[in-house]
Amino acid sequence: MTAKQPVKLTPMLKQYLEIKEQHPGTVLFYRMGDFYEMFFEDAHTCSRILGITLTSRSKDDANKVPMCGVPYHALSSYLGKMVKAGYRVAICEQTEDPRQAKGIVKREVVRIVTPGVTTDDQLLDEKNNTFVCSLCFARKGKKLTSAGLSFLDVSTGNFLVSEIALAHNALTPVIDEITRMQPAELLLPAESTDSLSELTDTLTTLLGGLCVTSHQDHFFEYDNALTTLTEHFQVNNLAGFGCQDKHTGICAAGSLLSYIQQTQKTELTYIRQLQPLARSGFLVIDESSRRNLELTETIIGGKRKGSLLWVLDLTKTPMGARLLRQRLLFPLQNRDRIIERLAGIEHLLADPKLCRQLQEGLSSIYDLERLCSRLSLGHGNARDMDAMKLSLGRLPKLKQLLEQEEEGILRRLGNELDPITDLFELIHAAIRGDAPITLRDGNLICEGFNEELDELIILLRDGKQLILGLEAKERERTGITKLKVGFNKVFGYYFEVSRAQSGTIPEDFIRKQTLVNAERFITPELKELENKISSAQVRRLELEYQLFLEIRGKISAQSDRLLATAATIARVDCLTSLAEAAHRYHYTRPAITDSDTISITEGRHPVIERSLEAGRFVPNDVLLNQKDNELLIITGPNMAGKSTVLRQTALIVLMAHIGSFVPADKAEICLVDRIFTRVGAMDDLRRGQST
Repeated sequence: MTAKQPVKLTPMLKQYLEIKEQHPGTVLFYRMGDFYEMFFEDAHTCSRILGITLTSRSKDDANKVPMCGVPYHALSSYLGKMVKAGYRVAICEQTEDPRQAKGIVKREVVRIVTPGVTTDDQLLDEKNNTFVCSLCFARKGKKLTSAGLSFLDVSTGNFLVSEIALAHNALTPVIDEITRMQPAELLLPAESTDSLSELTDTLTTLLGGLCVTSHQDHFFEYDNALTTLTEHFQVNNLAGFGCQDKHTGICAAGSLLSYIQQTQKTELTYIRQLQPLARSGFLVIDESSRRNLELTETIIGGKRKGSLLWVLDLTKTPMGARLLRQRLLFPLQNRDRIIERLAGIEHLLADPKLCRQLQEGLSSIYDLERLCSRLSLGHGNARDMDAMKLSLGRLPKLKQLLEQEEEGILRRLGNELDPITDLFELIHAAIRGDAPITLRDGNLICEGFNEELDELIILLRDGKQLILGLEAKERERTGITKLKVGFNKVFGYYFEVSRAQSGTIPEDFIRKQTLVNAERFITPELKELENKISSAQVRRLELEYQLFLEIRGKISAQSDRLLATAATIARVDCLTSLAEAAHRYHYTRPAITDSDTISITEGRHPVIERSLEAGRFVPNDVLLNQKDNELLIITGPNMAGKSTVLRQTALIVLMAHIGSFVPADKAEICLVDRIFTRVGAMDDLRRGQST
């Protein structure tokens, strides 16, 4: 806080400034009742970004404090605007009941939301991962010897580590790796941030925007990073993860995990694996070639429509869509794995009924990865649980369909698929399908799940009848037929009898009020029932919230099973998507060989043919080998199709390497290690626009 400070700070503003000081570099959303309030510079920032009115807590010009606020129930939409504008937002909640507070209500920051760290669906693209990347370097003198990179998607739990050897201080491999993963946020050691400004400027340009965050240097030190990782995974070393030799990579991964721990303020129990991001075993495509081939987005406009992913993505689940995108960026070099995928697609094409049934089942499955992360982090609500229940309810049928296959990848995926029926049954028994979003509003838990809760619900629902029943009981006991129950705000429920009959009342009746023609009494039983009814709603809300937290904890404890199941579903979804594309677009199965030959008969550009009327695209043959067709030189006038032939050849080879059928009448594809292309850099082939 550096704005004009008021002469007199209220206890609330003192608390605000203390919390703000603990979280530098953030905009503080400070919970006050039903609103999040912002003060001082944060108020000016939020007023400008969010388009909300700037006001003041004081009418005294000498003591004005700029402020603005947003309703708590609309937090997600306002957070989205702040994050998209590049701000880091600290969410500060009331951590005690204001009715029980002695003095100012206790508050604390419960999470920090950044462009790369969020689990809110409104801030995420369901078809893309949202990674934070941590980057650091090892040096020998002034020479950079290696780069450590780590990527973590908080919304899915994907945690990756990589180490790249550097030669001559060249950072091209680092740029290629980061642009391939397309993180939303880059984490750097604080002391290196300024010296790496040229690199971050390049990455920001290539990625179309990047939030660069400084993190304290000691988190990047090897011993600290290793301790952070081993303590989190509860292991003695990282040998089991296959990355114990990645010294610089461990520095990046440990610093990244510490950053996520700081922002989420809770246990990251669902992050169970650290996976080496292997550079071997995959076909290499540099940043320029990925961009020119428009694998995931177009060169002009950076749009999904018009990319290869746009053509091939017929997935039914968000997990499947993200995996398909990852496979396009990491094509295989393993012939056996490619052939296994191709065989799975061929089987689905031969059994269209099975493919259709699988797609129907997949279409009803929500984003299990992100549901799991939200619930594990303590952000998930009852509707998230209901979505998980509906998704898990589809799994037994999917498993049955897959396991009916005698062999192959579909059978193996069926064997791997864990339907997690115990979790389904728990949520089904516990969580109401019409539960509200807000956890403190009640109506979360099904009747029949908890005996005490059932008693409270009956008491609230039947409270009036219970009071009338007690009235009838006392009429019979006293013999006073005109005895009646009444209520007022001063002393609650009472029995009223006429003055003439007041002399015949039992001894346990306690006089509370005398009127002209009547007397009002209470009894211990009436008071006990009243107390039960008046406190039942409060207790019900408390109990439902407590039960919900217990169920959420049980779901979090099963996060490893949930994420494994989500990964299996994604693989099934990828296969059915590529099978559907092969059927819809008349693709053929490529022969994957160990030869040195690329032979394509009647090949077609997968994107351009989708943009033309059927039959308009002119197919081309290509033959390349080391014997007599090692190099082809293509000449011709503008708009003759030179760039199209070059790109379609690269795309067909790449599609074969992800285990996809290809747009050709026949194709023989040998394994390749790299694809380079720098043709027609500003072409828009889909629209027929040449260089």
